[in-house]
Amino acid sequence: MIGMAQYSKSLEGRAKKGVLRVAFVGNPLIFLERYTTIKDQHQVNGEIRDKEVRLISETGEMLGIMSASAALRIAEEADLDLVKISPNAVPPVCKVMNYGKFKFEQAKREKENRKNQKIIEVKEIYLSMTIDIGDLNVKAKKTMEILSGGDKVKVSIRMRGRQMAHASMGLDVMNRFFDMLENKAVMDKKPTTEGRNIMMILSPAKQ
Repeated sequence: MIGMAQYSKSLEGRAKKGVLRVAFVGNPLIFLERYTTIKDQHQVNGEIRDKEVRLISETGEMLGIMSASAALRIAEEADLDLVKISPNAVPPVCKVMNYGKFKFEQAKREKENRKNQKIIEVKEIYLSMTIDIGDLNVKAKKTMEILSGGDKVKVSIRMRGRQMAHASMGLDVMNRFFDMLENKAVMDKKPTTEGRNIMMILSPAKQ
């Protein structure tokens, strides 16, 4: 059986290689392994062991088919990296580039894309089976404001007591409410009864 000290040393070596991270909790002999899946998108430099590769220069020039070792030599002579960009091609396609710069720019683009993404929220509007026309108008106006911002709306009615026996009245309220939205909404989910609740989901209508 491997000793604890030897096992700890083995984990430390694997952690340095980026295979896993080790966290010690309380007694140093009690520890947790937190595996991190670090699978790079590309094989780089010495990781490329194909018999032949098709090489593209840093400027996009096609340099032809050659051994992986010859391609790596060309990259090293230019003080750059050899990166496999099309592993499924026959032979695989590699490119000479500054891989660190490439990863930095890729991360920057991804961050910019995330910043520009619109996060759609689902906001809830509550009605009742006995709601009066004034309150219904207020709720309709609020719903149209939400939809104009690009978010979805979940419209709910909670049936109480004997209202369960008159669920059709709740469905009528839902349909009347939808008609008040002036074609600014489409139904993702039509009014349905689920237990004591009546619900519908609305999305902004395409203008």
